[in-house]
Amino acid sequence: MDAVHGRGTLGGALVVFALAAALAAAQAPARRYKPPIAVDHPAMAAVVPAGDAVARLVGRLARGEATLRRGSGGHGYLAAVLAALEVPVESQMLVFSKTSLQAPHISPSRPRAVYFSDDVMVAHVPGTPGVEAIALDPVRGPVFYAMTFGVGGAPTFTTTETCLKCHHGPNTAGVPGIYVGSVIPGPTGAPLRDESAIIADQTTPFAERWGGWYVTARRGEPAARANAVAANPADPASLVRESARNLTTLFGVVDPAGYLAPTSDIVALMTFEHQTQTANLITRVAWQARVATAAMPDNVLAHPGLVVDLADLVDYLTFDNEVPLPAPVEGVSSFARTFAARGPRDATGRSLREFNLRKRLFRYPVSYLIYSPALAALPGGVRAEIYRRIHARLTRPDAPVRGRGPSAADRRAAVAIVRETVAGLPPFWR
Repeated sequence: MDAVHGRGTLGGALVVFALAAALAAAQAPARRYKPPIAVDHPAMAAVVPAGDAVARLVGRLARGEATLRRGSGGHGYLAAVLAALEVPVESQMLVFSKTSLQAPHISPSRPRAVYFSDDVMVAHVPGTPGVEAIALDPVRGPVFYAMTFGVGGAPTFTTTETCLKCHHGPNTAGVPGIYVGSVIPGPTGAPLRDESAIIADQTTPFAERWGGWYVTARRGEPAARANAVAANPADPASLVRESARNLTTLFGVVDPAGYLAPTSDIVALMTFEHQTQTANLITRVAWQARVATAAMPDNVLAHPGLVVDLADLVDYLTFDNEVPLPAPVEGVSSFARTFAARGPRDATGRSLREFNLRKRLFRYPVSYLIYSPALAALPGGVRAEIYRRIHARLTRPDAPVRGRGPSAADRRAAVAIVRETVAGLPPFWR
């Protein structure tokens, strides 16, 4: 399943709902699924949203402080929305599997474009009028939006809960969330073998990733399901054997008039995989902390569910069990450069946003999502426990190096970067 979806036809909905069930069933042996926390759980009743980027844009549109102008060609309002939300064009990823509620409009020749920043995801299918978005509220978690048109045809965004049918369950850590899926796509993009669909993240073997996605890379793209449709659905491995690797452009595969860039950058996609599951786990810890506070107010950190969720979150934040790259990777867009340039940096110029791309995705073994407003909004004791566990993992002398993991020098550097760039750390970081 792709990362963002909105309203669509019943046929598209049936594809999505069937695939969501298949994803959960197919992944069950390999992934420990978390029980869902209901939106109407009593512990959620007092949650007051802090506000997200799309909600702020809606406010500016209503007050006349911002406008969205329709672009030329098949882009609709996409370019205007990306600019208003400060989502970079170079983050573009293209998914052609019919696994969203926009399924009737998606095909290998007309993939869906997905873009992202740290707290917003935007999606668009060329030739369709609307744009969809997911924005991360620091307290509530992901909020799903669809573009609507008011009096005189003026565009704005309204929230929708349709997406939660697939985006709140086992695929998203049991809370509202986002995920990247990999399927066995047929010639039209429809999944041929739903039982082989998986969720892809930093722990997924590359041979199982990116089915139904286009991937561009200058070099080093691992063997994966990308850039191909299944010639023989009875032999899923054939998809990997037949996939084209290290494509530097998608012009000739898709109509360039419909897209803002000719790329679906491998570095952007791997970053997005890390970001989606890490963000889901932060949301999970936030919701679980509310449940724990209601059930065990005097001993929140001992709540069994929270104990497990904290461990899983710290694993993701420190790239535990990240699958190593089989060869150095180089993307084709400017994403790697512009993403790393956003900082913040310590006194020597180092940043958690720096990529490695030789043995692993990032250079330093602490995720840039440690700066997430959602993590900062966690209860003080829970947040301090996360910081304590990260510090312990980075500084213990026998810290394991899994596969081709970070060096001791990079772990020490990560401690120093966090110390200088993260506010509100416990005293032992100083």
